Amino acid sequence: MNKTSLVENLVYGENKPNVTMVLETEFSKEIRIVFQKGQEMKEHKTAFPIIVEIFEGEIVFGVENEEYKLVKGDLVTLPASIPHHLVANENSIVRLTLSKFDTAERVQDVANKSI
Repeated sequence: MNKTSLVENLVYGENKPNVTMVLETEFSKEIRIVFQKGQEMKEHKTAFPIIVEIFEGEIVFGVENEEYKLVKGDLVTLPASIPHHLVANENSIVRLTLSKFDTAERVQDVANKSI
């Protein structure tokens, strides 16, 4: 058994979302992305399918020329290779589930390029 928390040791990045891997299992990687209002992750895509959960706050999730308002409790799935972006309408905590074969470093790189 593994135990972690999405709310302990929260750190808000000054200029960009803060990306932290909070849990790794034999089949997935769980990433916490902490946004301050107005921060974004510019358009990017993944090599593997993902699951995005809005744990706290409100995010605009853009995909395929559409934008969707996601709020606390919302979950979305996205297949591989689909360009998407995120913008925080308010301070937010996002849980991102990655394939075991994906990397947290890739997600950090997206956040770094979004400033």
